Amino acid sequence: MDYVLSFCDHYVLDDVYSYLLPHPPIPSSLPHLYNQTLPSPYAQSTTYNPPQPSSSSSSLKTGSLLPRDNIIRQGVSMFTIALLGAYAMYFLFCSISYFFLYDRRLEHHPKFLKNQIRKEIKSSMIAAPVIDLMTLPWFLGEVRGYSKLYDNIDEHGWPYLIASLFMFLFFTDFAIYWVHRLEHHPLIYKHVHKPHHKWIVPTPYAALAFHPVDGYAQSLPYHIFPFLFPLHKFAYLGLFVFVQFWTILIHDGDMISGHLLERYINSPAHHTLHHLYFTVNYGQYFTWADSYYDSYRAPEDHLDPIHDSLKAMRKKGLIDENNNPIPQIDLEHKKKDL
Repeated sequence: MDYVLSFCDHYVLDDVYSYLLPHPPIPSSLPHLYNQTLPSPYAQSTTYNPPQPSSSSSSLKTGSLLPRDNIIRQGVSMFTIALLGAYAMYFLFCSISYFFLYDRRLEHHPKFLKNQIRKEIKSSMIAAPVIDLMTLPWFLGEVRGYSKLYDNIDEHGWPYLIASLFMFLFFTDFAIYWVHRLEHHPLIYKHVHKPHHKWIVPTPYAALAFHPVDGYAQSLPYHIFPFLFPLHKFAYLGLFVFVQFWTILIHDGDMISGHLLERYINSPAHHTLHHLYFTVNYGQYFTWADSYYDSYRAPEDHLDPIHDSLKAMRKKGLIDENNNPIPQIDLEHKKKDL
């Protein structure tokens, strides 16, 4: 995250902090102030840049009272960046999934709640800042150099870089499986995980509609991994975005079954069954943990919630017996004729 923070500092936040909390200029007669070094390990962070001489005056431009390496400034900055980034990815990926992948006939399912999408979005908007605040110590640890994130590929080589991607996926998948399964324990479920299962027939907008403790607990493996294993910084950023995208993707309600990877990849079909039946398919990316610990349920066509949706649509007169749409204008004319 230090690359993200450094980018935001350079293009936005330096000016913001300088405007809100300006520092008086330091005379050029005190150059020794610019030879100070930060204590290890933060001295290795890419976010720290010493102040540069101003070309327009004899004084040195110092910017804000809160320099880039100030932990309060970093905390406020990371909280803001992470929250705005989460909101941006949420609305972008959810909207793409909803408008281009999600079968909107599912909104006629008997268990689809009134104003459900609005409720899913509201729940997500409320949970995100709380989850962000709980996650902040991990972000600060990364930015201040306490993790095993690295930026030089030669430090561990290309083979390890590629292997670390799979290590991340398998480590987080196994850890999330157990976090998720434990959240279904009766003593925990009603207090933490039940709000997410309010969405029995979820839309993509339900992907982040968690109780804050639930969302934080399931995100922990992502943050723990780079403190245990070396991981390239750009790989971590890429995986971080992928995680958000995948979490949204598996909530699109798509019950496509019978494909070659069905037995191995935890697809939207598997997670749809989890929302319908609660105690199956706890995995995030893969199905191996569910298979090994006897919680796997294979997607089958007769389990698809679309069947109940179509029944409800036929009952409402929206489709005929062959599932073809019935023009609603014709129905209005028939009612008038009667």
